[in-house]
Amino acid sequence: LCHLQYISGFGNECSSEDPRCPGSLPEGQNNPQVCPYNLYAEQLSGSAFTCPRSTNKRSWLYRILPSVSHKPFESIDEGHVTHNWDEVDPDPNQLRWKPFEIPKASQKKVDFVSGLHTLCGAGDIKSNNGLAIHIFLCNTSMENRCFYNSDGDFLIVPQKGNLLIYTEFGKMLVQPNEICVIQRGMRFSIDVFEETRGYILEVYGVHFELPDLGPIGANGLANPRDFLIPVAWYEDRQVPGGYTVINKYQGKLFAAKQDVSPFNVVAWHGNYTPYKYNLKNFMVINSVAFDHADPSIFTVLTAKSVRPGVAIADFVIFPPRWGVADKTFRPPYYHRNCMSEFMGLIRGHYEAKQGGFLPGGGSLHSTMTPHGPDADCFEKASKAKLAPERIADGTMAFMFESSLSLAVTKWGLKASRCLDENYHKCWEPLKSHFTPNSRNPTGTLLP
Repeated sequence: LCHLQYISGFGNECSSEDPRCPGSLPEGQNNPQVCPYNLYAEQLSGSAFTCPRSTNKRSWLYRILPSVSHKPFESIDEGHVTHNWDEVDPDPNQLRWKPFEIPKASQKKVDFVSGLHTLCGAGDIKSNNGLAIHIFLCNTSMENRCFYNSDGDFLIVPQKGNLLIYTEFGKMLVQPNEICVIQRGMRFSIDVFEETRGYILEVYGVHFELPDLGPIGANGLANPRDFLIPVAWYEDRQVPGGYTVINKYQGKLFAAKQDVSPFNVVAWHGNYTPYKYNLKNFMVINSVAFDHADPSIFTVLTAKSVRPGVAIADFVIFPPRWGVADKTFRPPYYHRNCMSEFMGLIRGHYEAKQGGFLPGGGSLHSTMTPHGPDADCFEKASKAKLAPERIADGTMAFMFESSLSLAVTKWGLKASRCLDENYHKCWEPLKSHFTPNSRNPTGTLLP
C-alpha cells in the first residue's frame, strides 16, 4: 500500500494508463471508431457541457465494459441515510456529541455504505442546492460492492482507521490526517482494516475548489501541488454471484447487479477525478502582531454559492501552529455567526475545549447560536503570560462551515445515543468581571 503512485496537482488536465496496457489512450481524439485494446470509450461529465472552461469538468474513461452493463436498479433500505430535514423539530441549542460508537465486528459486520449515518443537513437535492453531513462507522470491507453518489460530492475525513479506496481512476490510501474527495458519479469501494470511523461533508450541485487567496498572494494555505490523484489501475474480474452497484439518488439508495467488477478502466484522461490531500501540508497563516485573523484563513477547500464570498460549505482546519499575538486573548473569541459551524476532532485536544470535545465526536453551533471558550479556558487565557507558544501540537480539529441553516436528524438527536446533554454546562461557571469604577484594576496594559 505504501507504494501506490499518484499524479500531483489540483484540478489539472491529467492522463494515465495502466502500465500493463501501454498505448491504451487513443492518440489525437477521444472517441475513435475502435479504441486501443478494443476498449469502450465513456465520458464522465461533472459539469454542463457549456460551462466556461475554468469550471468545465469531465474525464474520458477507456474501459473493458461500459458502466451501463448492469441489471435494473431496485430500491433498497437506506438505513440511516436521509435527506429529510423535517424529521424532528428545530433545536437552536449548542449541540455536542461524544465519540460516535463503532459497531463491533464480532456482533455485526458493517461496511462503509451500511455504516453511513446522516447527522444534519439543509437544502434540496432535486434542485442541486444544499449539503449533508454524515458519520461513517464500519468494521469490514466492501466485498463485491461499490457505491456512487448521483446527488453530490463526498469530502471524506477519516478519524480512525485507514481507508483503501478503489475508484474507476485507480487506488488511493487515505489515512487519518488526510482527506479525500470522491466527486459526483464516481464509483468507489472501500477496504478497512479495523473498526473505522470518520466524517463526510456532502455538497449538492457544486464542486470543491481552492479558496481565492486575495492579498495573501500566489502561494499559501493548501497548495495545488500537494493534492494527489490516483493513477490508472484495472481488474478484469468476473463475479459469478453478481457484483452490487449501490447508487444514492435523490437521497434514496438503489442497488443493481452486474457480472463484472466496475474497476475495469484501463486508461483515462481529463480533469474530473477523485483526489486526496494530507493536512500536514497546509501552510498556516496567522496573526503575528495582535488580535485574531478570522478562521477563514484556515480554509482548505470551499464549495461556493452563487453569492460572491458566501459558501455552501467550507472545509476549515485548526492545525499545529505558533501563537505570538501580543495583548490578545489567544483562544477563539466568543461568537455569534450567520453561518452554521459543525466541528469534528481527528486527534488531540481542541484549544477552546480541553475536556468533553473528543476525537470521533463533534459539535454543532447553529445560525446565530452563541459559542466560544469554556469557563476554564477563559480564566487561564486571560491570565496567561503572552510568550510565543506552540498551539495544537498533536491535534487536528476541523470545521464544516455553511451559509445554510442545518437541521439535525432523528439519528443525530436521539438514535445515535451520543448527544452530550451536559454540553451547556461548560459555560455555566462564566462570571462577571465587570469593574464599573476602574477601567484597569489589574494594571494590565490596555489599548
